[in-house]
Amino acid sequence: METESKKETGTGKNILPRIIISTVVIIGLIFLFKEVWFAINHEETDNAQVEMRLVPIISRVSGYINKSCADDYSTVKKGQLLMVVDSAELSLQLQEMQADLAQSLADIENAEASVINAQALLASAKGNLEVNKLKLSKSSDDLKRDKNLIEGSAITQKQLDDSQSVFDIASRQFETSKVDVKVAETRLTVLGSLVNKAKAQADIKKAHIDLQKLKISYCYIYAIADGKLGKKNVAEGQFIQAGTPLFTIVNSSSQWVVANFKENQLKNLHLGQIVNLKIDGNPGLEVHGKISSLSDATGARFSLLPPDNATGNFVKVTQRVPVRIEIIDEGKYKDILRAGMSVVVSVPI
Repeated sequence: METESKKETGTGKNILPRIIISTVVIIGLIFLFKEVWFAINHEETDNAQVEMRLVPIISRVSGYINKSCADDYSTVKKGQLLMVVDSAELSLQLQEMQADLAQSLADIENAEASVINAQALLASAKGNLEVNKLKLSKSSDDLKRDKNLIEGSAITQKQLDDSQSVFDIASRQFETSKVDVKVAETRLTVLGSLVNKAKAQADIKKAHIDLQKLKISYCYIYAIADGKLGKKNVAEGQFIQAGTPLFTIVNSSSQWVVANFKENQLKNLHLGQIVNLKIDGNPGLEVHGKISSLSDATGARFSLLPPDNATGNFVKVTQRVPVRIEIIDEGKYKDILRAGMSVVVSVPI
């Protein structure tokens, strides 16, 4: 009896490990089957990340920073003042330009007054020309009459000589008057050109003033989009050059995912296809998206030094193609998603 009990106990002990092993094997097979089935019916990649639009804030003027109005990683609104650059030197230059413009405007007034004076002189010269023309006409008639009278001895030779002298004087005066009119017209043309030149110079100075005012306005740096600031690269009292990157605004109004699929996975992808997104930072979050565009070039082609298979020793590497995925109901995830977060993308096929 004792022997039979021991056999039954031994048999029970042998069965339990078998059951455990069988259960583990079955679970493993089920898991393997699910993985294989998933791999057959999905295209998946973990080479993906969340993207947001990054708006760089760059100084357009040089100068010392007077005031910083926002902290690192703070939320800002479009049009909010972020930083003020010292504009004292630019303001003094503006005052100098405005004084120079005032002088130019005074020069224009003087030139215009000279034009009015030249117009009056031209009118006077034309009047004298008409008078001298009448005098010449009268002296010519008198001379002709006296020549006819001298033949009949009606007048003396002296009277004829006086008529000839009057005619000669009138002729010279008429020629002089014509020259005076030409001189007055030329002077008027020159003065008119000087007025136009002075006005053009004044317009140039006005443009310089407008440009200077624009530069002064650049001393006040505003947010050009809603979002959050990154880390500031400058501090108050620091001198910056024009073109210096100050900080970056992460614009959270638009979010999407860029997934880099292998080239042999593209045959199963098409526009509008629904995809599942698994965010590494929040594994339990269910996010869905749809494919909005596929790049026409591999990621390597966008690198600073794209590889050239015609040079060096060629080693075949599976290329990846960027795929843009729009997030469905992206507004629900604004407070969860961050630019650069890693994502696992799976596409049912």
